Amino acid sequence: MELQLNGKLALVSGSTAGIGYAIAHTLAQEGASIVVNGRSQTSVDEAVARIRSETKGTVFGYAGDLSRADAAEEVVRRYPGIGILVNNLGIFEAKAFEDISDADWQRFFDVNVLSGVRLARLVLPEMKRANWGRIIFISSESAVQIPTEMIHYGMTKTAQIAVARGLAESVAGTNITVNSVLPGPTRSRGVGDFVEGLARSSDKSFEQVEAEFFQHIRPTSLIKRFATPQEVASLVAYVASPLASATTGAALRVDGGVVKSAF
Repeated sequence: MELQLNGKLALVSGSTAGIGYAIAHTLAQEGASIVVNGRSQTSVDEAVARIRSETKGTVFGYAGDLSRADAAEEVVRRYPGIGILVNNLGIFEAKAFEDISDADWQRFFDVNVLSGVRLARLVLPEMKRANWGRIIFISSESAVQIPTEMIHYGMTKTAQIAVARGLAESVAGTNITVNSVLPGPTRSRGVGDFVEGLARSSDKSFEQVEAEFFQHIRPTSLIKRFATPQEVASLVAYVASPLASATTGAALRVDGGVVKSAF
């Protein structure tokens, strides 16, 4: 399918690895120009080089912490004309509720929620002038089924859905769409490293640990495996395209059926 992304400029926050990298790579394959973002110059340079070597897209890089206001303002100033914003930047950790400090709650909100709010606010005026734009928040199935082992993370993912819906309503009647995408358990770099560490410590294979995870931790999964970052990226690329013009204000699940609901 031709996604009609030629000539579009996309910023994908947190895109040097995992889901973010897969999204940036897929958008570049479809002809969009991409701004790859990460905190370190080395990781950004490596991701840019890989995408350039494997796609025909124009690829830029921005090294900076986009949870900071100054970095967000700089990237938007440096790359005017952003028509697609994918708010992928995020952190997670397993922590008992009693151990989550006020500072932890604030840090998770600042990185996972406020970073996307700020970037959306910065790019929206130009989208309105162009009467076209795509804003996508990468949320999670944890927004719907709050994990007891990381309630602060789940809170931020729910907040993203609320922001996306409210923002979509605020641009009603325009050619700007705002959606959230909810991945389920995905073999991103962080998850892969974590599972591989568990496998080594328990003298089991990755596949054994994966099977146990879906048997005991996420038993409602219908695919009974981790999704790949590419499977998430394929949905995001469609939602970012002109073809998805009637999809807005939606929370779109690519969760492998983990959320036990038909709606």
